[in-house]
Amino acid sequence: MSRILSIDYGLKRTGIAVTDPLQIIATGLTTVESKQLIPFLKDYFSKETVELIIIGEPKNMDDSDTHATPLVEKCIKELQKIFPAIPIKKVDERFTSKMASQAMIDMGLKKKQRRNKALVDEIAATILLQEYLRAQG
Repeated sequence: MSRILSIDYGLKRTGIAVTDPLQIIATGLTTVESKQLIPFLKDYFSKETVELIIIGEPKNMDDSDTHATPLVEKCIKELQKIFPAIPIKKVDERFTSKMASQAMIDMGLKKKQRRNKALVDEIAATILLQEYLRAQG
């Protein structure tokens, strides 16, 4: 089987998580500078089979777009152009950063470690993927 890849896209950094080939477990993969996302994915897809990309869709509590929504839409268009064979699904990303911060506290990480924004982004991508898997299961 092939993997599902999750993207928590941001202006500066992008968190990435993937499933195992059986699509049971979501694991944080890395965080990359957003401008390095496409080269990173080209390299990753050359080594691993990915059947679906999910990407966090930023929304306000009233379902309106946030300041980040146009950035994510632009990223989706670029992904579709460069990787036309891989479908992309948008998933609600509300609360994922808060959930990531709470997960870091629950893991016992020190305050300095919890300030690591790259780790927050990677964990947020993992939570997006876990929630997606749970909804599918």
